[in-house]
Amino acid sequence: MSSSTSAAAPAASSSTSAAAPASSSSEAASSAAPTSDASSSAAPAAMGDAKKATSLADFGGMAGLEAAANKEGKLNVIALPRDWANYGAVLDAFMAKYPGIKVEEQAPNSSSKEEIAAAEINKGTDKAPDVFDLGTSVTLGSLDKFAPYKVAAWDKIPELNKEATGLWTSDYTGIMAVGYNSTKFGEITSLDQLFDPKFKGVVAVNGNPNEAGAAYNGVVMASLANGGSLDDITPGVNYFKKLNDAGNMFLGDVTSAVVTQGEVGVVIDWSYLQTGYAQGMSAEGTDWKTFVPEGAAIGSYYNQAINLDAPNPAAARLWQEFLYTPEAQNLWLAGGARPILLDTMIKDKTVDQASLDALGGATPPVSQTAAQTEKSKADLLVQWKQITG
Repeated sequence: MSSSTSAAAPAASSSTSAAAPASSSSEAASSAAPTSDASSSAAPAAMGDAKKATSLADFGGMAGLEAAANKEGKLNVIALPRDWANYGAVLDAFMAKYPGIKVEEQAPNSSSKEEIAAAEINKGTDKAPDVFDLGTSVTLGSLDKFAPYKVAAWDKIPELNKEATGLWTSDYTGIMAVGYNSTKFGEITSLDQLFDPKFKGVVAVNGNPNEAGAAYNGVVMASLANGGSLDDITPGVNYFKKLNDAGNMFLGDVTSAVVTQGEVGVVIDWSYLQTGYAQGMSAEGTDWKTFVPEGAAIGSYYNQAINLDAPNPAAARLWQEFLYTPEAQNLWLAGGARPILLDTMIKDKTVDQASLDALGGATPPVSQTAAQTEKSKADLLVQWKQITG
């Protein structure tokens, strides 16, 4: 994931996903949640092998995990831009809670695919990422890179939003939206308007859809807006081919700087990133507005996973536990994202109501199932070459 690329996890279709993250209002558990029974202290992690730990029970509880993580004293994260869904606040909160753990923030603008590549290149070294935040297609194609682990909140996470053994777990999503410089281009309410010559070279998706979840879901959104479906994203590919043939696409990396400097005037990206673009443009005296094409409110959860070869396996598991606390989940909510435990927090009255109100309520967008994503991903590998050559 990155400010220029992203990770999108499987998400809910009109029917929610099977093996991939989805927006399910039910919170059925698929297996027993981890416990903190002190009698488990003789488990693998307590004997010095945190890499084999699959739940808190293997550490004898949270205190045991915290002790093991503090002993390691380091956590390598990758592709977590601080302006992405409030990740800056999430990272700062973790570091404030665990000051004895140095967090190394690697390559914040990397894509999901590049996260996995970094793990392969740095395998066996202390530079390898400990954890991943990945989009659906990369997640489903990288299962052999993950270590199974079930966080304490496991039973509260819908079955459709987690891999049965704990290889990955959905965490947050947004809604794909079209953001644009309204000061320069006026009001935009339809994707068809983007064929106008005035948009020459300034319309962008956030990355390569074969590598970045944000870009991929931008194609899915365009498909829904052009008569396609969650099963067939070809109309979306055709839309962007036509847009590129008109000379209106910007095929470079999309960053906040690129937007504020005016190199791009229209960006199809997650709603929680559009907020950051708007703030940056406002500082320049420019209005940045957004719209969602009718019938095309698409979302896709991002997934958390632990590197099978994490150099700091205890710290990696502590990070995962932290991300599924109300504290971290509410920070994503404050950043304009929809956290996976939102339904639970509403029920338990631990939700930040002001952030929920700002989000516009708890209704989730539609998303592809894992099977739909896998098929679309295979098709897109061929189809996108029509655009990039």
